[in-house]
Amino acid sequence: MNRIEFIIATAIILMIAFSLGWFAHWLVHRFRRVAGAEMGELDQLAQALHEAEETRDQAIIYLEQREAELTNQIAQTEAELRAAMEGLRDARHEAEEMRAYIERMHANS
Repeated sequence: MNRIEFIIATAIILMIAFSLGWFAHWLVHRFRRVAGAEMGELDQLAQALHEAEETRDQAIIYLEQREAELTNQIAQTEAELRAAMEGLRDARHEAEEMRAYIERMHANS
């Protein structure tokens, strides 16, 4: 194979490769082309998705606020419970002192 035959063979191979690539590109774009009606549907889907994302964001914000409120209420309730338990403990201690005092008074009488 001389030089000219090699150049011609290479040119033919490159031309075939280019043609196959162009044809494949044309086929892909032919099948991927979106019709006008489908574009309207895609726009509606995009709008619905956007609204759903906004609704989700609002729900997340609401849940975070509600969680903060409930956490605050739990903290207040726990503080009230601790205060009530301390008051009950003090009342029991005072009642024991009163019983002891009354028993001493009856014992002395």
